[in-house]
Order: sequence, then structure tokens, then C-alpha cells
Amino acid sequence: MPRKSLVDTLMTVPLFDAQWVLWLLFAVSVISVAVMIERGLFYRRSAVDALALQDKLRRLLAAGDFEAASSLLRRSDSLECNVVLRGLLEYRRGPEAVEDVLDGAEATERLRYSRRLSLLATIGSNAPFVGLFGTVLGIIRAFHDLSTDFGSASGTVMAGVSEALVATAVGLVVAIPALVAYNAFTRLVRVRVGNGLLLRKTLLAQLKSDALDDVDARGAASPIACDGEVLSASAVSVESLQRAEV
Repeated sequence: MPRKSLVDTLMTVPLFDAQWVLWLLFAVSVISVAVMIERGLFYRRSAVDALALQDKLRRLLAAGDFEAASSLLRRSDSLECNVVLRGLLEYRRGPEAVEDVLDGAEATERLRYSRRLSLLATIGSNAPFVGLFGTVLGIIRAFHDLSTDFGSASGTVMAGVSEALVATAVGLVVAIPALVAYNAFTRLVRVRVGNGLLLRKTLLAQLKSDALDDVDARGAASPIACDGEVLSASAVSVESLQRAEV
């Protein structure tokens, strides 16, 4: 009895069968569709009208009603609102501290919005190769069957080649929607980050304006010593003009 070669031994292993590749691609496609649905619903629930929100926020901040502004931002669990809300809660610490808080909040929200997108990218970029791997396995199986019985194996070979090509097609079917969804969701995240930047700049502009007003008010009210007398800033200005005229 002739000894089996290594190739013949390997052909008995279930790995050299394209069927398991098709089942793997089917499972991956289910995961991909589930991620797309979950992310789509998440982005839809957290959508806000950034321009309308900015107008309301600007009016409340200009009026000094930070509590109402905070309540407005708490109405939505969106990237834009969450980022600005965290900065607004720290407004007493000054614009510089608020800006640092906003940077950290934006990084956190960006991670939350980008969750599972890397999985879509991985499926989109690797599913065609998995399908191609199934094609290679199917062709190997088909030619092995052909070598064992050349005369009656033509039908089996054609079936094996057909099955192998199906694996490549399935890999492409799985990959293309995953890549399209990944690109669309990535663009949507960039848009949301841009909207958040609009709102955070609105907050910082108001806080910096308030800080300048406070500095001017303290400067106008602070007393200044001049020739043994304590004068206000306005009085010093008048006295300086009178001395210049003399």
C-alpha cells in the first residue's frame, strides 16, 4: 500500500474546504449589518440642529443665564451638547481652564462616536481576502479531485470551481457595504465634531468677553494714589488732561 503524501494528508483536513469560509463570511456579514444598524440609530438619536442651538446658546450666554444654557444643553445626548456642557460647568474657572476642559471632552466624545467603526473598516478591508482564500481552497480541492479520477471528475471539478468563485463574490458582497458605511459614518463624525467646534467657540467667545468686561470694570473702580491723594481712574484721567493744558 503506497504511503500518503503530505498533500494527500492535508486534503483530508476540513480546513481545505471552502464551505467553512462561506459560513465565516455569513457570520461576519451579520456582525457588519448589526454594527451598521446600531451606529445608524445612535447617530440619528443624537442629531441636533447646530445652527439653531448656537443661536439659542448665544442669547442665553449674552444674558448671563448660564443655568438656562446648561438646561438647554442637557436636553440632547449629542457630541455637540456634551462637549459644551462640560465646559460650561467650569465657567467660573476662566476661559483658559474651560478651553482645556473642552479639549478633553471633545476627545472623549469623539471616541464614543467612533466606537465600532474600526470593526467596519476591518471587515471591509479583509472580507475580500477571506473570500479569495475560500476560492483558492475550492480550486485546490477541485484539482485534487480531478487528479484522482480524471475521467469521471469533470462534473465534480466544475462544481468545486463554481463554489470557489462564489466565495470571492460573497467576500465582495460583505466588504462593499461595510466600507460604504464606514466612510459615511466617519464623515458624519467629522461633521459632528465641526458642529461642536462652532458651539465651543461660541462659549469661549462669551467667556473671554465677560473676562475683559470684568477687567475693565475693576480698572475703572480701583483707586490710584497721586500726590498723596487717592483718586479713581476717571479722576486721574481728568486731572492729567488739566495738567497737560497748563
